[in-house]
This record gives sequence, C-alpha cells and structure tokens, in this order.
Amino acid sequence: MISELNRLIEVVEADLSDDLDIGALAASFGTTEYHLRRMFASLVGMPLSEYVRRRRMTVAAADVIAGDPLLQVAVRFGYGSAEAFGRAFRAVHGAAPIEVRTNGGPLPSQPQLTLRLTVHGATSMDTRIVDRPAFRLVGHAARVPLIHRSANPHIQAHVASLPAHEHARLTALGNTDPHGLLQISADVDSDYTEGSTLTYLHGVARDAATTTPEGLDVIEVPAGTWAVFRASGPYPAALQETYAASASEWFPSNPWLLRPGPSIVAILDRAEDFRSATTELWLPIVRQRDDV
Repeated sequence: MISELNRLIEVVEADLSDDLDIGALAASFGTTEYHLRRMFASLVGMPLSEYVRRRRMTVAAADVIAGDPLLQVAVRFGYGSAEAFGRAFRAVHGAAPIEVRTNGGPLPSQPQLTLRLTVHGATSMDTRIVDRPAFRLVGHAARVPLIHRSANPHIQAHVASLPAHEHARLTALGNTDPHGLLQISADVDSDYTEGSTLTYLHGVARDAATTTPEGLDVIEVPAGTWAVFRASGPYPAALQETYAASASEWFPSNPWLLRPGPSIVAILDRAEDFRSATTELWLPIVRQRDDV
C-alpha cells in the first residue's frame, strides 16, 4: 500500500493542473479508489483532495511571486478565471495573489510527501477475519460530524437522549454477531475528512430473516468479509489507536482492502465509568486482486 500511495503522489506532482481520475488510477495500482483515499487520509492526516489543493497552491505561489500574469497562472493550474484562482489561493495562503506579489510572504507551504513504512513488530495486533452472511443493523440514527481524536460530543448527546429502557430494548433485539449494543458509523466520507458528516447508529445486529420493529432506523449489510480488531485500554484512546494502526501497520502488511460499508464497534467489557474498555472494531474488507 505504501508503494501505491507514493506512486499516487508522484502522479499528482507530475501535473498539478489536472483533475485526477482517482478511480482509474487506483485500478491501475490493483486497488480501489475507496481504499486508496481512506489509507491516504489515515496515514497522512489529511484528505487526498486537500493535499492536492495545498500542493497546487504552494507551486502556484512561486509563479505569482515571479510576476506571471494571474490569468495565465490560473489557467496553468486548472482554474477557469483569475477570480476562482484567487479564492482558492486565499483559502490556502490567507492572502490574495496580488497581496503576496506585493509583500512576498511569508507563505505556508506544503512539501511533496514521501511515505515510508516503519516496521515496529513489538506488539502484534489481535485480529481475526470473519465471513458473514447478510444481516441488518437496527437502532437510532443521527447525522453527526466526524471527529478523529477524543470522544465525539455529538454522538454522546445522541446516545444520552435515548431513555434507559430503550437501551435495554435494543439489547434484547440483537440476535446475531456482532453482539451487544453497537456503535455504528456509516456513509463516511471516503477522504475521511475531519468535520464531514456521517450517519451514526446506536443499535444492534439482527439476522436478515428477522423483521424489524417499527420506529427504528435500519442499515442493510450485504454478505461479505470483515477484519475484526480487538483492543483493550483507555476508552476511546485505545480504540482510536487501533483504528490508526490498522491503516499504518495491518493493511500495508496483509492482502486485504477496505470496502465501502459501515464500521462497527462492539463493547465487550467496560469499566463502570467507561474510562477503559475492551472493544472489537469491525471493518468491511475485500481480498486484494492478485491478477493486476
């Protein structure tokens, strides 16, 4: 995966004016656009689209300072007008092109990235691969912003708004793996952009043949393969670290790709104050093609 991401960075650098066909590029690498974008965002800490924008404006700033006509610079970097270029330029640099031309900076810059895999090997990841038939996730859903680190207050507020008897009712409705009350994230931005919205479902898993009571939100989950990562420790830090390690250590070392679908967290055990917990993180995966 690291080599594919570095090839992607080289393609971006070769022509910063182009709108890349990431899907076609991913296919030529033997992977998928979904996996490529998610791995880039997880390893780099920013969406691929944001990296391209920052690199484009970093290189464009040199042309602006050099005195090239602004319309010419705009067209060179794929913008249809000097005004559109100016808005993009200000969004990255915090100043208009003419101001930068006059004052010369200082300007924030985005260096070209090179990714390297550091193999630690001191701690093995507790992972299992599970094939599951189709099932459904049922519960109470809300649209919330994506937050990478620490607890998500929007999710906390959503769960806290449910009466105690509803948690017990949901628990009784679950009848298939993963068991127990589940934290489910769906419709997540493929670039995993901080602040983008996702669907959060507080609910349980039910087999596909069982009817769902009225008044509950439902996510239908097709048959497929899942990677299940077990984590124990401070909550939610240990869980978030496990998710990060899946991108930086597990996926680059194993012949599996992320596929679209919900990610699921099952709480296996927890302290009374929820400051620590043992969890399972379920991620939908597909085997990487060997014929590319």
